[in-house]
Amino acid sequence: MSLSTRTAVAVHALTFLARWHDDGLQPSAKIAESLESNPVLVRRILGMLQAKGLVTALEGSGGGWQLARSAERITLRDAYAAVEDGTSILPTHAHPPSRNCVIGRHMQALLENEFTAAQSAMEERLTQTSIADMLDRVLGRERTGPAADR
Repeated sequence: MSLSTRTAVAVHALTFLARWHDDGLQPSAKIAESLESNPVLVRRILGMLQAKGLVTALEGSGGGWQLARSAERITLRDAYAAVEDGTSILPTHAHPPSRNCVIGRHMQALLENEFTAAQSAMEERLTQTSIADMLDRVLGRERTGPAADR
């Protein structure tokens, strides 16, 4: 099982837009360059963020992307919710286990409870960090080096 990288791309793009906010609209190609990623993928993620009101775009010559609200008002949870499809990050069995086995009869329900609690805890943690916080951390690391986070 592999988890989606959409949230990481979204947070990166939002933080990039926050950093260069005063410079106006940012082209998706420039954001993709920062990610060392395909501009089409980046535009797809930006489109998802736009659909949730986190960024705005202006098409055409001189167009680009910008934050739709202040970086202080966008959380990592907002980014996650905008780009993930609602599927649990910890899926249970692909098909129901055997009802003829004592473990099989109960495991699905028990795992669902545990995984739901874990998902909720993760989402709650993501609400505690804003894009402005991420930008501050990036700039702090730039000044002092990666060891500053340890």
